[in-house]
Amino acid sequence: MSDHGHFLDRGLAMTTPHPLGERIVRAEGCWMETESGERLFDMVSGIGVSSLGHGHPAIRRALQKQLDRHLHVMVYGEYAQEAQDRAAARLLSSLEGTGLDAVYFVNSGTEAIEGAMKLVRRATGRTEILAVEGGYHGATFGALSLSTPSHRRNAFMPLLPDVSHVPFGSAAAVDRITERTAAVFVETVQGDAGIRPVPSDHLHAMRDRCSQVGALLVLDEIQCGLGRTGHVHAFQRVGVVPDVLVLGKALGGGMPIGAFVAGRECMSSLREHPKLGHITTFGGHPMACAAAAAFLEELEGLDWERIRSTGAQWKQALSAHSAVVEVRGHGHFLGVDLDGPDRVSALVAAARKRGVILFWFLSRPQGFRLAPPLNASADELDQALQWLLESLDEVQ
Repeated sequence: MSDHGHFLDRGLAMTTPHPLGERIVRAEGCWMETESGERLFDMVSGIGVSSLGHGHPAIRRALQKQLDRHLHVMVYGEYAQEAQDRAAARLLSSLEGTGLDAVYFVNSGTEAIEGAMKLVRRATGRTEILAVEGGYHGATFGALSLSTPSHRRNAFMPLLPDVSHVPFGSAAAVDRITERTAAVFVETVQGDAGIRPVPSDHLHAMRDRCSQVGALLVLDEIQCGLGRTGHVHAFQRVGVVPDVLVLGKALGGGMPIGAFVAGRECMSSLREHPKLGHITTFGGHPMACAAAAAFLEELEGLDWERIRSTGAQWKQALSAHSAVVEVRGHGHFLGVDLDGPDRVSALVAAARKRGVILFWFLSRPQGFRLAPPLNASADELDQALQWLLESLDEVQ
């Protein structure tokens, strides 16, 4: 492997003491290539960003076409831009019939969370925001305030006031939603907590309670959305429609972009009192929007039944392995627990020897994530699963 020299030695910010350290020179489809020419199968899709693999041809073509037209022309919302129109039309067509018919494009999932927090307070006139224990929503102050209390979060206290946490999947959480609550933020499937789907009946109860008291339900699908669970949107699997949907990661097909989506009346509350209720210089950047439009178009043609079936087969195969404690998730979004962090570290190393990239969870060190590209071929997925099972054999 390449040396794991410190990023700081190269003049780059470094926030992890244990970087993977690989120097990647090329990436295409499910594969990344190191400077030594070794090919690595990306089992985590760049932590959910490269959901159609690396460098998808349709996305590259869209980027080249937009590059020949123009780059940044004005801060968000001032000039009409075709790339933004196409990305919005594609995204909103996937949400037809939900009432989610206005999208605000930003630079990342974290910024989308920040915008959504401002939106719910502005739209409701309330200040209390509830989040769910186990959730992770980003690393800025607002997003971190929503995320589960931990040593990583608490090191930056004090965070935002009037933001508190409710138990995961508990009736007590529903009771906490009152007439002073602006919104409840919840990941439809918690990502960093180990790919933990919120129980369907609990999501329905939260939806009903929010509607009853006039609070807004915000679903964070930055990690779990856009096909990852075998549905275009993860909430479609459980039949609960949010008031605000937050997206990121996969949306740009490898380009940085996020979005929050709501009804037009709700979204219009950012337009007045004050004007420019949310503003961003690079949000809705034409290159990112061109990539998003191409990604969303390709997403429409995926075989959803195959993605759901593959997930079920992988869950069955992994659950049967003696080294595995538990498997959670759906489609190409699975969390696997072993008997402790040391076993996971050994597994990541064993898989790396076979040319497979795995990654763990910061908030669940006894588990690792599986999120291969949605369009990986059957042969590629079969081979990847075989390598994974061999690696589990080695560390059991």
